[in-house]
Amino acid sequence: MPTPFTKHLVSTKFSPPRIGARHVPRTNLLAQLDRVHQAKLALVSGSAGYGKTVLLAQWRQNCLKSGAEVAWLSLSADDGGYADFCTELFAAMQRLGISVETDMPLDDTSAGAMDAAIAAIVEGAVDLPKDVYLIIDDYHHVEAPAAHKFVQKLLDHGPGNLHLVISSRVTPPLSLSRLRMMGQIVEVDSAELPFDLPETRHFLDENLGPGKINADELSLIHELTSGWPSCLQLIVTMLRNRPEARTMLQDLVWRSNDLQTYLSEEIIAHLPEQLTAFAESVSVFRRFNASLAQSVTGQANAADLLKKMEDDNLLTIRIDSDDRMIWYRLHRLFGEFLVTRLERRGRDAVNELHRRGARWFAENGLLAEAMRHASLGNDIEFATGMIERAAPATWNLDYLSPTLHLLDRVPEEVLFRHPRLLFLACLTVSLTSRPAKAKAWLAQLRSGAHPVPPEIERSLPLVEAAIAFQHDDAARMIELLEPVRDAAVENPFLRYMLIAELGVAYRSAGRYADAKRLFDTHPIPLADRNNDMALVAEATLVSNLMFEGRMRDAERLGSALLARSVKAAGHHSISANVCAGLLAGVYYELDRIDDARETIANRRGLLHSSGPDVTIWASLCRARLDLLQEGADAALAFLRQQMSHLQSVGQPRAVSYMLAEQVKVLLVKGDRTGASETAALLDELARTGTPGPQIRDEIVANAALTRARVLRNDDPAEALRALDIVRAHAAGFNRGRLLALVDLLSGAVLADMKRSDDATACLLRAVQAGRELGLVRTFVDEAQIVGKQLGALLRDKRLDASNVGYLEQLVEKLADLAQADDAASLLRRASTSKTEAVLTQREVEILGLVAQAMSNKRIALTLNITLETVKWNLRNIFAKLGVSSRYDAMVWARKQELIR
Repeated sequence: MPTPFTKHLVSTKFSPPRIGARHVPRTNLLAQLDRVHQAKLALVSGSAGYGKTVLLAQWRQNCLKSGAEVAWLSLSADDGGYADFCTELFAAMQRLGISVETDMPLDDTSAGAMDAAIAAIVEGAVDLPKDVYLIIDDYHHVEAPAAHKFVQKLLDHGPGNLHLVISSRVTPPLSLSRLRMMGQIVEVDSAELPFDLPETRHFLDENLGPGKINADELSLIHELTSGWPSCLQLIVTMLRNRPEARTMLQDLVWRSNDLQTYLSEEIIAHLPEQLTAFAESVSVFRRFNASLAQSVTGQANAADLLKKMEDDNLLTIRIDSDDRMIWYRLHRLFGEFLVTRLERRGRDAVNELHRRGARWFAENGLLAEAMRHASLGNDIEFATGMIERAAPATWNLDYLSPTLHLLDRVPEEVLFRHPRLLFLACLTVSLTSRPAKAKAWLAQLRSGAHPVPPEIERSLPLVEAAIAFQHDDAARMIELLEPVRDAAVENPFLRYMLIAELGVAYRSAGRYADAKRLFDTHPIPLADRNNDMALVAEATLVSNLMFEGRMRDAERLGSALLARSVKAAGHHSISANVCAGLLAGVYYELDRIDDARETIANRRGLLHSSGPDVTIWASLCRARLDLLQEGADAALAFLRQQMSHLQSVGQPRAVSYMLAEQVKVLLVKGDRTGASETAALLDELARTGTPGPQIRDEIVANAALTRARVLRNDDPAEALRALDIVRAHAAGFNRGRLLALVDLLSGAVLADMKRSDDATACLLRAVQAGRELGLVRTFVDEAQIVGKQLGALLRDKRLDASNVGYLEQLVEKLADLAQADDAASLLRRASTSKTEAVLTQREVEILGLVAQAMSNKRIALTLNITLETVKWNLRNIFAKLGVSSRYDAMVWARKQELIR
């Protein structure tokens, strides 16, 4: 029977918004909310636009499918008073079958009236034969203290079969500690609401079309938005209207009028003026805490204001830190929006905030941040004086960016008067691919125009070695560094820089044992394991393993080191970039294509600002991923662009790798003329007098390997002679993977020459080395050349039993590729109905779960099958579709409308 408080209510208040067909299933969060079945309350809190309502609508839908009784209540700004709130709440209870009949007026906030209403709800709920769930959306509109008190009483005294699910932009003023202690609350907060990377990809694919966004763009969009759903929707709208905007995403996103309007209307408009001004002032800092905020703003209640920003979910994120201070940062786009507003105060006001911040950071020993803000505040005198006074023990890689920024503002005559600053400048430019400038400044430092402190004088070989590193001159690095290898270096930054440089030089010379011995004789103390330069030094151990060809060992060490680097120094730190550039190549070799793509995505610095070896590895990985996923033309375009850059910075060895890879791609494409012309360019590079015999030897080996590929069919004898040159180089420098590749290609050439015994011997050596080292793509990428020979080798009695399983796996992958070519041909001819028949029902089920960002293990649990069965089905899918990763298979299935 209708009660008085239901007469004038709008029915839409009790209906959730419709879930669009293109929504992203929040699988993990939905599972988390399911725990409310054993709790009294689920609380979802987060800022505007983070998908709280959609999440609860998805959860409601799942509950209804399972037969649960669920009621929905949407609150608005009109429902902030006690009587209005109770009217809505009682009407929603009635939809659950709980009749709230009371003689008390709804605006009566007395204890007696409130207790009577609570008793009526409790009695009504207890009489129900099953659990019931009330979802209250947008609870932040409730303002009346009495309304909060009512909800508190309902939580404290409600029966076990009544469950509340509340969403709010701010943390409700409820006492929840008792519920937490009893395990009676499920909480989803602002840290959990943003999309993760797979969910961001799912959202973009659903709204723009599968495969429209490449891995670099996906990573950039996710980084810009931090998974903020509303902002992602703005990006989707922008890209639909202006597809060409993809090339300018970073600038266009935060300048978008729609984003500016959204932030103004949904966030800023609801803030007190004091809090808005405070947020604008701290927005110039990448991180801030109460002490810093108070120092720069003059607000004595800075701690309270920060607490309110956090409680009200104002896109303010708490940062984990090793010190005792509580640090925060703003969502990147919100921070840039606030900075734009701050600039209305004028340049002088903004500079003053930077200068105050610089002094606070300096007083607290955070010199990299002090330098940054002194430079941004145009306080050059303070910045230079601070560096001169700084203890060398405080130096780290974080200095590089603010030092470069400062050097753009400091006249050289000022720079030359400050030896400590000049030394740091030399280090900075030598480590950031500016060897010519470093060489000139080093000469000035040694000129004697100004006295140089002894500790800096002793460290000058490190700068000269860094210059030699940029020139790819390992022999010169060893000559400079071996005499000071065992000298006591008190400055940790310089000590680990020495180890890193010398480790790279030893590796380049093939002296892996000497490189490893560095860490035995100069162990990194536990306290320094997260030092950013120490992490870079440790990365040389990963590259040693890679050059030896020990890919499984490189993956174990490299993946752990990358995780440590990201945690200690950040995703885009130098140490993380170095590790990622190496690890991506390892993942590719191990045929972990998705991992390789994700690791290298949106790391542009790897391709332009890294050392020679990391640049080479990262560039080759990127080109090979492009070949697999976008085709030969995309790979060639990238290789040519990268070659042009490497030529401009004087890296002939790296250029030789780009030319050699172009030849491989051209041969895959069937363009033998283009391959021959490009190989001729590489031969010419090998003939020119490049500095340093080691570089020249490597370029000559690359040219010989390429010549062997081009001549394999027309002049096999010359191809074998070329491969012998490569073999000698690989043996001389202990390049295990290259030796295996030489044996592999030699076996193919010898087989074509009908020299069966010699061919088999070469192939057996290649397989033996491949198994020991963990090589996969080295073999798979040569499928056109060696596929048949490896298949025949399985039947050879000379094959060692220990290598049979490994070779079987390789042959299976090669067979998958051949089958994939047939499947691709079939799919091109098939109609839609025939296309659908290519995949089995089980394979379509698995791809549907892949689209929900499930791991193989989770898919196995969901379908109640073994993990090996999942992997076997995925291998079949890859073979049928001619793809090499889960993501590409999912994109294909969506295009065919087999999955959503």
